[in-house]
Amino acid sequence: MKLSVLDGSIMIGSMLISVVIGVYSGRRSGKSAEEFFLSGRSMPFWLLGISMVATTFSTDTPNLVTGLTRTYGIAGNWLWWTFLVTCMLTAFFFAHLWRRSGVTTDMEFYELRYSGKPAAFLRAFRGIYVGVLINVLLMGAVTLAAVKFGSVLFGLKPLQCIIAAGTATVIFSAAGGFRGVVMSDSYLFLLAMTGSIAASVFAVNHPAVGGLDALFNHPNLAGKTDFVASLSDPAIFVTLMVMPFLVQWWSVWYPGAEPGGGGFVAQRMLAAKDEKNSIGAIFLFNVAHYALRPWPWILVALASLVVFPDVESLRRAFPSVDADVVNEDFAYAAMLTFIPSGWIGLVAASLLAAYISNVATGLNLGSSYVVNDIYRRFFRPTAREREQVLMGRLATASLMVMTGVVALSLKTAMQAFGILLSIGAGTGLLFILRWYWPRVSAWSEISAMIIAFLTSMVIQFAPFAAAWADWVKLLVAVGVTTIGWVVVTLVTPATDAKVLEDFYARVRPPGSAWRKIAVRAGLDAAHTTETSRIGGAFVCLFSSCGLVYAMMFCVGGLLRGDAWLPVLMAVIALMMGYTCYRGWLRMSQSLRAEETVPSQVDASALRAVAEPIN
Repeated sequence: MKLSVLDGSIMIGSMLISVVIGVYSGRRSGKSAEEFFLSGRSMPFWLLGISMVATTFSTDTPNLVTGLTRTYGIAGNWLWWTFLVTCMLTAFFFAHLWRRSGVTTDMEFYELRYSGKPAAFLRAFRGIYVGVLINVLLMGAVTLAAVKFGSVLFGLKPLQCIIAAGTATVIFSAAGGFRGVVMSDSYLFLLAMTGSIAASVFAVNHPAVGGLDALFNHPNLAGKTDFVASLSDPAIFVTLMVMPFLVQWWSVWYPGAEPGGGGFVAQRMLAAKDEKNSIGAIFLFNVAHYALRPWPWILVALASLVVFPDVESLRRAFPSVDADVVNEDFAYAAMLTFIPSGWIGLVAASLLAAYISNVATGLNLGSSYVVNDIYRRFFRPTAREREQVLMGRLATASLMVMTGVVALSLKTAMQAFGILLSIGAGTGLLFILRWYWPRVSAWSEISAMIIAFLTSMVIQFAPFAAAWADWVKLLVAVGVTTIGWVVVTLVTPATDAKVLEDFYARVRPPGSAWRKIAVRAGLDAAHTTETSRIGGAFVCLFSSCGLVYAMMFCVGGLLRGDAWLPVLMAVIALMMGYTCYRGWLRMSQSLRAEETVPSQVDASALRAVAEPIN
């Protein structure tokens, strides 16, 4: 498929607007490392929330949703829908704690919370492991999606796609910094949302589909339009419904849905201008991410089952595309070929916008780890601000090169999703409890990473595990990893008492386990106030999840033509929304009360973590 001059003009014009917004708004980014990586901690909740939605739009997400929907039906999306609980937990239990910590990256948190050489090792190792390896894997999956779209829409070879998209993104990210990324994300979100809706409209009205009613009644979609997995296949039901709700949401570490927060989500919380804006940003992100955005992609995926019933039909329709990349998730790109001139330019621009937003965020985040947690921490503690910015820009370019190499080795978006789920299984509970249980130490996290990785490798490659169902593999990985790190926690040295007192003085985490430490730090009143907030947080957690799921299935019911489901879901959404609002009032009152409690942060809480390891 070749784009017309009109399509090319629309696409180029849309991208120029994005670049101008990003570069102009980010012109202050070169002044300091905090400006380049956190925009001076001055961002309002709505900009940060929209930025996170734009970031997770990414070109691989519609491919992932398409692959899940074509394989399991609409219910297959519960594999990621259950992460809503994880994200709302972060919003109401951890967002304000992250903002209060005042760290530059979530890796810096390790030397604030833990003590000694293990803490320094953990910061360095996680900086490389997450900031480089995992980050590059994620961006590689996004770039793979860009390769698939580029091959269909432009007839480009994989390397050509990577060079074109990567060069534009590196220039954008290096010039604008974090502020440029966030400011342009508002425009990119509108562009990406418009494009995805347009793609769904044309897919549903394809001559072979014949509209919404015909789509949902087509024989190719038999068993694919249910919102909940059927009990007729117990293995699929357990995989899609039972394990995600009972185990996955709290036990699995997955970028963007980390239990307790981390990665680009933590970066947004740290960049908020205050604690309330930090909470509001995560809440807004989750509402838009889960309630508003999935349905256009799902509609395209369902329509693709009518037009391209199986992978072989896709390969026959696109013989010039490498057969290795033509899988179930390729159907989304295939459906775009039916969009008429003019509109296809807008849709192509929306896909490029999603790519730039996601990868630019990953590049900025990864470079912040490389500079703040590796270069400045261990090699150049006295590095000046502009030197750090320069290193950040060099790291940005280097990460993009590695991303291109990874993209050329991946085949499907689900492949990267599965790898990340498997190596993060069992670590999620640790990231929650480290805020509530002082006994958790650097050794806990080190052991969790090692055990999770080794367990994942055994499950993936051991002959005896080959016949295990996916849910059995997840359960074993979570069980072994969780038991392992808990045992290590109990038998290894605890974190230094002074470090825990300093951490409490700055962050003031809730829970009875911190009470003795709060008393020693002279902050008993702050501890009482923070602990009283937990009741409101639980109300907000459960009601906000109910609100978002009700909104999601209200829209789904309308699209499917149900008579009673949309009305019921609308009523539930109103009830949950009001309950969440009442819980938020309770929470916000306690946050205001905390402002009157002096933090009494000891100078040692701001200790010079930039000292090299002896």
